[in-house]
Formats: sequence, structure tokens, C-alpha cells
Amino acid sequence: MYFAALLARTEDGWEASDTELDDVETLPDLADLAREASPDEDTVLVLIEQEGGWFGVVRVDGEEDPRVYVSDAAAAARSGYGEILLTDELLGREPGADGPDLDALDLDGTEDGEPDDADVGVGAASAGGADAVPHGPVGDAQILEDLGVSEKELRSMTEDAVTEIADALGASEVLETVR
Repeated sequence: MYFAALLARTEDGWEASDTELDDVETLPDLADLAREASPDEDTVLVLIEQEGGWFGVVRVDGEEDPRVYVSDAAAAARSGYGEILLTDELLGREPGADGPDLDALDLDGTEDGEPDDADVGVGAASAGGADAVPHGPVGDAQILEDLGVSEKELRSMTEDAVTEIADALGASEVLETVR
């Protein structure tokens, strides 16, 4: 089960809207969607979570490049939404470098990507390349520092991270309206 929401900071506080990510294919697409939520170029957060799996935060401040944090890259790599966030830059690779073929992974988050018959005996590391994606957090863990969520707090969040983030921002009521 996935949940995705936009939190836009305005002069009156935070405004929340649920968001449909089915038409979003890349991080720049997601950043454009976030910018549309705030015509005044205020801070917009895109919060994405897969229940019991991982969460991600994308922060867009005006026309600046988006900043991204993903709680568990390996878990996110098995998700279509996670694939949007796991750019070569975020994973510390040169663009186009050999790495996991995220299109070859089972991206619905419900299976473990069992190797097909051609992969049997080759070794787990080459089955889909999933071992090349780090287990654990990747990205900018200081993404919310100036908003009151420290790196340590962000890294310690697990099951209900989106709600915890909204609580820390004082936006839990507006987030609940779109949940």
C-alpha cells in the first residue's frame, strides 16, 4: 500500500494535497508536479511511503534542483515509485553507469524478484542486480533540518514516517485531510 502527498509551505502555514504519481516517470517530472503546487515558489515536500517498506522525501524550493532522501534504497528499488527517486546521482553512480537494471526488477513491491531459469547458479548478486543498490538510507538526510526534523530523527523514522514528519512540521491536521 502506497501513500503520496504534497505539503506546500505558504505564508498561512502548510497546505496538503494528495497526489497521483501514475503519470510521473522521472524525478524532474515529480519536481515539476511539486512546483505546480506552489505558484509562489515556496518549499514543497513530496512525501511517499510504502507501508512497512520504505519512505521518501523530495524537497523542492523554487527552481532549485530537488533534494531527495530515501529511507531504504534496496526496498525502494523494488517499487515503481522508488524507481523515480533512485537516480544515478542519488546512488553515487555516473549517469548511465552499470548498476542494477531497475526495469528488470520486480517493481510492484510484492515479490522478491526471484531469478529466472537463466539466472540459476549464477549467484544472487547478479540476479537482477539488486545487490548494487545499498540497503539502508540514501540521499540528503539533512533535507528537513531547517524545518525542525534533524538528520538523526529522520534516520530513526520507520513505520509511520510520513505522519511523524507532518507532526514535526505542524502539518499533521492538513495531512490527515488527504489521507
